[in-house]
Amino acid sequence: MSKNWIYKVALLLAFPASGQQAVQVRDAATGLPIAGALVKAGAQQWITGEDGLALTRASHLLADLSVRSMGYASAHSEKTMRGDTVFIALQPLTQQLDEVVVSGNLRPMTRLQSPIPVEVYNQSFFTRNVTPNVFEALTVANGIQPQLNCNVCNTGDIHINGLEGPYTMILIDGMPLVSSLGTVYGLMGIPNAMIKRMEVVKGPASTLYGSEAVAGLINIITKEPTAGNAYAVDISHSTYNEINADIGANWQLRKANTLLGANAFYYNTPHDKNADGFTDLTQQKRISLFNKWSFARSNGLEAGFSIRLFTEDRWGGQTAWQKKWAGTDSLYGETIQTKRAEWLGRYSLSKHVLFEGSYALHDQRSWYGVTPYNATQHTAFAQMRWQRQLADHVLTAGIPFRFMRYDDNSIATQKPDGTNAPDKQLIAGVFLQDEWQMTPQLTLLTGLRAEHHSVQGAILSPRLALKYAVASNHTLRLSAGNGFRVVNLFTEDHAALTGAREVVIAEALRPERSWNINLNYAAAWYPANAVLHTDFSVFYTRFSNKIVPDYDTDPNTIIYANLDGYGISQGITFNTDLIMLSGLKAGMGITLMDVRNYERDDAGILVAERQLQAPVWSGTFSAGYQIARWKTTIDITGKTNGPMRLPLVPNDFRPAYSPVYTLANLQLTQVLGDKVSLYVAIKNIFNFFPAHPLLHPDDPFDKRGGKYWLTDGSPNMNTNPNAWTFDPSYNYAPLQKRRLVWGVRLSF
Repeated sequence: MSKNWIYKVALLLAFPASGQQAVQVRDAATGLPIAGALVKAGAQQWITGEDGLALTRASHLLADLSVRSMGYASAHSEKTMRGDTVFIALQPLTQQLDEVVVSGNLRPMTRLQSPIPVEVYNQSFFTRNVTPNVFEALTVANGIQPQLNCNVCNTGDIHINGLEGPYTMILIDGMPLVSSLGTVYGLMGIPNAMIKRMEVVKGPASTLYGSEAVAGLINIITKEPTAGNAYAVDISHSTYNEINADIGANWQLRKANTLLGANAFYYNTPHDKNADGFTDLTQQKRISLFNKWSFARSNGLEAGFSIRLFTEDRWGGQTAWQKKWAGTDSLYGETIQTKRAEWLGRYSLSKHVLFEGSYALHDQRSWYGVTPYNATQHTAFAQMRWQRQLADHVLTAGIPFRFMRYDDNSIATQKPDGTNAPDKQLIAGVFLQDEWQMTPQLTLLTGLRAEHHSVQGAILSPRLALKYAVASNHTLRLSAGNGFRVVNLFTEDHAALTGAREVVIAEALRPERSWNINLNYAAAWYPANAVLHTDFSVFYTRFSNKIVPDYDTDPNTIIYANLDGYGISQGITFNTDLIMLSGLKAGMGITLMDVRNYERDDAGILVAERQLQAPVWSGTFSAGYQIARWKTTIDITGKTNGPMRLPLVPNDFRPAYSPVYTLANLQLTQVLGDKVSLYVAIKNIFNFFPAHPLLHPDDPFDKRGGKYWLTDGSPNMNTNPNAWTFDPSYNYAPLQKRRLVWGVRLSF
C-alpha cells in the first residue's frame, strides 16, 4: 500500500429509511469496525462505539461529513448521503510498515516482516516533486545521490552512501537490465510514469543478485496491467522549455491484460547562464515505449512479459555547436545517440518454481570532441527459482545465468597487437537461502551464493541477517554480507573519454571485494492525532582490491590501479515521517558518512584520502498539506548537501570542497473533478548554481601553438601560466537555476 495517506470514502446504503441515521466506520484494510472515531456533520459531532457505530439522530441525510481517527487518514465528503446507515472506510496510516516489498529476500512480504531493511518510494514520491525521470527524482532521497559525471554531456550515475555508481545495481522488476553502459547512458530514460514503486536496499546484496550489488540495489517495480480499460496522460512544460509527456493505457483482451506506456522528452533550447560559452544542460530528444502483459492461467500461476524500446539524441558543448561540427576541432561538442531495447518475462512452472529471463541491447554512437566512442552491449539473464515453506522455514534456491558482451572502439576491447577483442563475461552459479522464524519475535536469515565468473573464477558470497521484534511496530535488524565486483572500465567512468584526459591502466586490475555490516532500527509511534515513523541505521563497509581513478597525479591523465591498502564507507542514516490527522505530513532525513581510501605512500605508511564527490553529510526534508475540502495539496521537498571533495588540477583556483547548498522545490496540485489534476512547481527555489563547472572553457581543444600554448607545446606564460587544460569533471550540483514547471494529469 502507498506510504502517503490517501483518503477513500466507501458509501453504501444498506437499510430503508427509519428516521434515524447511523454512521459505521471501518478499517479499509481489514474491514473491522473502528471505535473512538470522531464523526462530524456540519456543526454536530459524535464518537463511534466498539461496533464502530455513531448514531447521529439526523433526519435521513448527512451533509459535509468528515471522519477522523488516530492512526488513520481522515475522510471528508461534501455530498449529501441518504439512508439509515452510512459505511465509511478509513485508510490506515501504518501503511509505511505494511507496504509489500520483494527486494530483500525475493518473496512478497511487508516491510515490518522483512529481515532486510528496505526503503520504499511509491508513485506519490514522484508526483509530489515533478521530474521527467528516475535519475532526477532521486535528488531528494536520503543517502542516495544522483551524480552528474560530466558538465558537458550531463551523463551520470547513482551513488548510495557515498559509493560510486558502479557499486549500485539497478534492477527492473527484479532483473539486472540496467548495467554498465545502461547505468551511465540509459538511466535517465526510465520514465516515472511506468513505476509502481521503487525499492532500495542499502548494503551488499550479492548473495541474491551477484556482482555490482556492493553498495546496494535499486529495484524499479513497474505498474501491473489491470483488468478493464483505463487511460492516463501527464504533460508538463518548464520555463527552460523542457517538455515531458507520459501516456498510459490499460486494456483487457480475453484472458490477457496489457499496459502500454509512452514517454517523450524534448529540450532544444541552449542555456548559458554562467556565460562560459558552453551549454549548461545537454539538448535532449528522447522517446521511450513500454508494454507489459499478464495472462490469466487456469491454474492461477504467474505468466507475463514486458518490453521497452528507448531512443535518445543528446548533445552539449559550445552553444554555437551543430551536428556538422561533430568530430572536428572547430567547435567543441559532445553528442551521444543511444538506442536501447529490453525484454523480460516470468513464467511459473509450478506453485514453487518460477522461471525468469531478460535481455537488453544497448547501442551507442557518440563523439567527445574529436574522440569517437561507439559501443554495443548485450546483456542476457536467466534464472530458475524455487521457493517453499517448510514448518518455520522459508527456503529459497536459484540457478542464475548471466551473459554480457561488450564491444567498443577504445583500448578497453583491444588486444596488444591492436586487433579488436570484445569483452565477454559469463556468470553461472547457484544460491541458497533459509528464512527461519525461530520465535514470533525472532527471524534468522542465512544465505550463500556460489558462482563461477569467466574473469574472476570461483566466487562465494555469504549473507546473514537477524530481525528481532522488540515490540509491536518496533523492529531491530542486524545484517552482514560480502560483495564482489568485476570492473568494466570504460562503461563505468566515461570521464575517461572527455576533457582530453588520457587513460593509463597501471597494472592488471584485480576484482574488488567488500564486507559490510548494517544495524537498523525501525519504529512507529502514535501520539495524539498523528502517526510518527522513524528509521535509523549504522553501516560499515570495508573494501579490498578497490580500483581507484587517480585524477590528481597528472591533469592530463586518469590513472587506474588497485588500491595498495583498503577503502571504507561508514556512517549513520536517519529518517522520520510525521502524518497528522489535520492533513499535514512532514518528513526529514540525514546521512552522515565517512568514505575514505587508505593507501601506502613511498614510506609504506597508510595515508587516508576522502572519496571524490561523497558529501560528508546530507539531509532531506519534505512537508505536505492536503486541504481535502478544496482538493488541493501543497508540497515542499528538498535536499541539503554538505561539503564533498572535488577533482582538481595543479594550481587550480577552485575550492577543493564544494560549498553547503540546498535544492528545494515547491509544488501546488489542484484536483478538478475525478479526472483532471493541475500542478505548478517552482524548482530550485533558492536559485543555487555551481561556480566554475568547466576549467579553461575558452580553449576546449587545448590547441598547441594557439593563444594559450607555444609552438613547442609549452604553456604561454602570459595567457596560460598555470598550464591549465580543458576539464569538465568539477561537478557537485545540477546546472539549472530557478525555473517554473506546470502540467496537467488526466485519467479516464
